Amino acid sequence: MKKDNYIYRKRQMLKAFDKSISRNKSVLITRFGSENTDSLISECRHEYEALIPRIPFIGHKSPFLIFLIPASQYLAVYRVLQSKGLTFENAVQLIYLMNEAERKAIPFILRRIIHYLWFSPLFIWRVKKRSKESQAREHAGGYVLTFIEGDGRTFDWGLDYTECAGCKFLNQQGVPELAPLMCSFDKAVSETLGWGLTRTMTIADGGRKCDFRFKKGGKTNINISPSIKDACKL
Repeated sequence: MKKDNYIYRKRQMLKAFDKSISRNKSVLITRFGSENTDSLISECRHEYEALIPRIPFIGHKSPFLIFLIPASQYLAVYRVLQSKGLTFENAVQLIYLMNEAERKAIPFILRRIIHYLWFSPLFIWRVKKRSKESQAREHAGGYVLTFIEGDGRTFDWGLDYTECAGCKFLNQQGVPELAPLMCSFDKAVSETLGWGLTRTMTIADGGRKCDFRFKKGGKTNINISPSIKDACKL
C-alpha cells in the first residue's frame, strides 16, 4: 500500500521528539519550574503526536525532513505555550532558547564532520541531484529549489528555494508568524557548523525566494525578521 503521510513512522518520530526535548528541557525548567515542566512536556508530546498525520509528505527518505520535522516539533511546543497564556514574543523567545540548547549539544567532532561534508564534492553532487528532482514537484507540499554554482569568490555554492515545505505547512496550520523563527535558526547553525551562509531574503518574510549562499571559512550574514529580532533580542 502506498504511503502518503508519516503516520507509519509515528513511533520513531515520537522517540526523536523525546530526545530533542530532553536536550532543551532546562530552558523550560527555568521558565516553568521542574514540576510544571514535566506536565508541559507531556502536553507538547500529545500535541506533536496529533500533528504527525498533518505533516506534508515530501518523500520517505527526503533529506529535507531535517528542516520540516523540527518545524513541526516546535509548532507543537508553540501551541502549548500559547495555551498557557504566553504572548507571541515570550513563546518565540523560549523556542529560540530551546533551539540554542539543542545546537550547543552537538558534539564538536560531529560539527567538524558536517562542516567537511557540506563542502565535499559528493555532498554537492547529491544536492544538485535533489535540486533537479524537486523541479518535478512530485509532492505538492514539498520544497522546490535550484542549485546555484559558486562564483569562485564570494560563495562556493548556493541554493534558491522558490517553494518551502515549512512555510506551506505553517501557513496551512494557521501560524505563518512562526515561519520567520524557523528561518532565524540558520544563523546560529551556520556559525556553529562553519557554513559561511549569506542570505538576503526568505519566503517566510514575503521574499520571492530564499537565497542561500555558502562560503567555506566565510562569515555568516543573515537578515532576521524584525519580529523575531525584537522578541529574541538578537
